[in-house]
Amino acid sequence: MQQLLNNSRLILMEAAIVEPLRRRSDIEFHPTLVNAPLIYEEAGREALRVLYQNYIDIAVEAKMPFLMCTPTWRCNQERVFESGIRTSINQDAAHFLQEIRGSQKDAIKNIKIGGLLGCKNDCYQPQEALSAISAEQFHAWQIEQLNQGGVDFIIAETLPDVEEALGLARAIEKSGLPYFISFVISRDGRVLDGTALDTAIKRIDANTKRQPLGFMVNCAYPSFLCAASQPADLFKRLIAYLANASSLDHCDLDGAPELLGESVSDWGDAMLELHESYGMKVLGGCCGTGGEHLRYLVHGKQKK
Repeated sequence: MQQLLNNSRLILMEAAIVEPLRRRSDIEFHPTLVNAPLIYEEAGREALRVLYQNYIDIAVEAKMPFLMCTPTWRCNQERVFESGIRTSINQDAAHFLQEIRGSQKDAIKNIKIGGLLGCKNDCYQPQEALSAISAEQFHAWQIEQLNQGGVDFIIAETLPDVEEALGLARAIEKSGLPYFISFVISRDGRVLDGTALDTAIKRIDANTKRQPLGFMVNCAYPSFLCAASQPADLFKRLIAYLANASSLDHCDLDGAPELLGESVSDWGDAMLELHESYGMKVLGGCCGTGGEHLRYLVHGKQKK
C-alpha cells in the first residue's frame, strides 16, 4: 500500500455504495447491519457486484489504481452478535470483494481491498463517541475479523470525534495492517467535535507507534475543507477526499428521500482542485455520487 501511494500521482476510490442501493425497490437493508448481509442474497449480491464492477471499470479504463471497501461499515461485534447473521460476515465480505477482484485479469495488482469500519454510534453526533480506551477495546474484534478475511488495508470512515478515532487507530495498529483514518467535517473545515483537522491528525500521529498511511475526509462536500485556510502542513498527512455530491449540511442530507447533489462538473472541478493544488492523492465519492462522478475525475484530469 505504501508503495502504491508513493508511485501513484492519483488513485481512484469507489463512489457511493449504500445510497444507490437504498433507493432500489428490490433491495431491503438489514435494520442494523445495513447493506452487508446482501452478500448472502442472490439479488443483493448481484446488485453489489454490478456497483463495484462499474467503479472498477472506470479505473481500469483510465489505467489508474483503485481502492474498494468491504460493505461492513456497521458490522461491529455488538451489532453482528445481536443480528443473528453469521459471525463471519466481515470475512465473508472480504472474500466477496476478492472474488470480484479475481476476475479483473491484468488489473488485479492495481486493485486494493480495504476493510471498512465506522464509529460505534451516530456518525453525525460526536457527543455519542467512545473514549479512546473504550474504542480500542470495542473495535478490536471487527478489525481482527477483517484481517482474517485477507484485506489489504483497514479504513475507518465517517469519524466525528478525535478520541474514538485515536482508539480505532491504536486498535488497528496492533493488527499490523496499513490503515487510513477518515474524519467527517463540518463546513468550517473542522472535525464535527470542533477539533481543527491538523490538531486531530497530530494527536493521532503522536499517540500511535505505527501511524496511519494517511488521513482522509469523507461524507462532506469538497468546499467544506476550506483548503485555502488550512495550514500547509496539513496536506502532508491529509491525502484523500471522498466527497458528498451535495453541499448541504449533514442534518439536511441524513435521511433525505431522494439523492441530492450539485452538478457533476462543479463537484469534479472542486475535487480536482484539491488534487492539483493541495496534493490530494486519493479521490472518490460518498453520498449521492456514482460512476459519472468518478468518470469526471478521470476525464477532467486528462484535460488538465
